[in-house]
This record gives sequence, C-alpha cells and structure tokens, in this order.
Amino acid sequence: MFQGFSPESVEFLWGIRFNNERSWFEEHKQQYIELIQQPLKELGVELQREIIRRHPKRQFNLHISRIYRDARRLHGRGPYKDHMWVVLHAPSQDTTGSCAPGFYFEIAPEYYSIGMGFYSATPAIMAKLRARIDRDPKPMERLARRLKKQDDYVLEGELYRRPKGEKGVLLNPWYNRRSIAIVWDRPCEGSLFERRLLEEIADGVDFLMPFYDYFSTLQAEPEQGKD
Repeated sequence: MFQGFSPESVEFLWGIRFNNERSWFEEHKQQYIELIQQPLKELGVELQREIIRRHPKRQFNLHISRIYRDARRLHGRGPYKDHMWVVLHAPSQDTTGSCAPGFYFEIAPEYYSIGMGFYSATPAIMAKLRARIDRDPKPMERLARRLKKQDDYVLEGELYRRPKGEKGVLLNPWYNRRSIAIVWDRPCEGSLFERRLLEEIADGVDFLMPFYDYFSTLQAEPEQGKD
C-alpha cells in the first residue's frame, strides 16, 4: 500500500543528479528500489484503481517511467533519470502511438508535479486545436475561465515566437503554443511524504478531466487543409 515517499527518496534523486554514473548507481541500487521504484509503482497502481473508481465509464492504462535513459538520446547526460513519473493515458496510445494527452505525477529533486497535457504535441494536433477555436471558441473559453478561477494549476507549454493569431487575452495563451500542459508544481514537502498524496492527485485528475476530454478528441479532427 502506498504510504508516501520519504525525505530519503528526494535525497536519492539529488544523489543521481550529482553522481550520474553506473558505479554510484550500482552501489545505491537497493535504495532506488526501496525509495523510488517501489513507492512509485504502488502509487501508480492505486491511482489507476482510484481514477477508474471515480470515473467508471473510462479506461486508462498505466505507464511508470524507468530510471534508465535511452542510450541513443543521452546527449552528454548521465545514463540515469533524476526525475521519475507515472502517467495515465488512453489505451489507444499503447496500440497506435497516437498523440494524445495524459495525466501524470512527477517527482524530481527540487519539486513534484501533478498535471495533464501532451508529452510533445505535434504541429498537426496544435493546428487542429487552432481550427477548433476558430470554428467554435466557446468551449475553449469556458475551459480557460475554469483555469483562471483557481490558483493551483497553471498553463504551460512553449509559445511560438511568432503568434499564430490574435484571439484576445483569454484565448491567446492557448492558441499560440507549440504544446500544452496544465500543471501544479510544488516543493518536496508536506503531502509528498504522506498517503494523502494519492487523493490529491486523484482530485487533480477530477479537476483536469474537462480539459482532457477537450484535448483528447483533437486526434479525430480532420487534417487541416484536407477534406
């Protein structure tokens, strides 16, 4: 049963940050298993179960990150990740590799995060978003207002250097991004070390579900410029 991470979990991630080499990791591998791998798996399994309980008509697959970086993409970095995550996503992503949003929890040395968004939205997906806003801005306006009414979650994602269009103060931040995520970053303290973290993430999923529903349907939109 998930009981929270521990201050030692955070210390281990700091250790990876400053000692990202095989000899150090092999010496501390049991700590990784006990402090990171095991609680992350417990959190992911229980979170998946809780979300399905709260939203019984939905189905979400669970993905838990591995600590090993892809050797083909190290780019001068060490072989291990210093941040780990769990993701809940639509089953279609496992079978088709579709570009769709997901819910996630991430733990890093200096923060932990709850959020929803695209890992890396394609230009085609963002073009579909802009076309949908052009065609019917009201649904996106309602979501933008929903986000503005609270103080925890914020909109993130790289902005285009040259804006794609002018849609007003409310919609511009959504219309002119290369990708989109809605996140709540917090320092490594408090509920991170308690079981109530599970409920906080599940409550976050409840809040973010309308955004997920909106973005997860973009894939089915026709390609822009095609019939």
